[in-house]
Amino acid sequence: MIKAVLVDDEPLARSMVAEYLESYPQVEVVAECNDGFEGAKAIMQYQPDIVFLDIQMPKINGFEMLEIIDRQPAVVFTTAFDEYAIRAFEQHAVDYLLKPITKARFDRAMAKFLDAQQMEAGKENTRKFLDNIHQTPGKLERVVVKTGTKIKIVPTGSIIYLEADDDYVKIHTDDGTFLKNKTMASFEEQLDSTHFVRVHRSFIVKIDHIVRLEPLEKDGYVAILSDGKRVNVSKNGYTRLKQILGM
Repeated sequence: MIKAVLVDDEPLARSMVAEYLESYPQVEVVAECNDGFEGAKAIMQYQPDIVFLDIQMPKINGFEMLEIIDRQPAVVFTTAFDEYAIRAFEQHAVDYLLKPITKARFDRAMAKFLDAQQMEAGKENTRKFLDNIHQTPGKLERVVVKTGTKIKIVPTGSIIYLEADDDYVKIHTDDGTFLKNKTMASFEEQLDSTHFVRVHRSFIVKIDHIVRLEPLEKDGYVAILSDGKRVNVSKNGYTRLKQILGM
């Protein structure tokens, strides 16, 4: 059986997808979820093959939900908003269905998924899609992280600095430190450049938390932050700081 999870805050929308899936006896709906938190829990529990996912939902949106899942299933987006369509198709998501969804349009999406080669390609393309999802540069306002079985929303305003840690980024905040499976380059692109600056290949700091700069040998510098952390500043990082601070 092919396992499916439906994630949508509209009960009627979930009911319609479930009804359409009755035409596919090889597909079993293992969970219906009302928001992103429920969806993430169901996906981690059931490990579905495909998820029918709304984008605009309360608490966390569909994109943010997918970021906190360890194993990415194939995804068919179901939404009333067309503003994300180009982004979805450019990144080769399995499909993007605009509400109200007709049965004929739904069947075309299922035809893509049920083809064996398309199924594998869909999973891989969904992973690529997630890797390339970016909010508008300089507009990141929150980061969704997973701590054990709990999900936490970290406002960017609470971030002191970010630190590279192998395949992860450590997010140091007023409320503790959190790990995010994301690249430093991605954070550098998304964070507001008037408040955050990459001072080193391993560090992005919030400018307001820089207490002072101290010189090191060979024209190097170290930034002293409000929490007492000493952060190395590279030559390029020092140049960026001078431009931002008007030094």
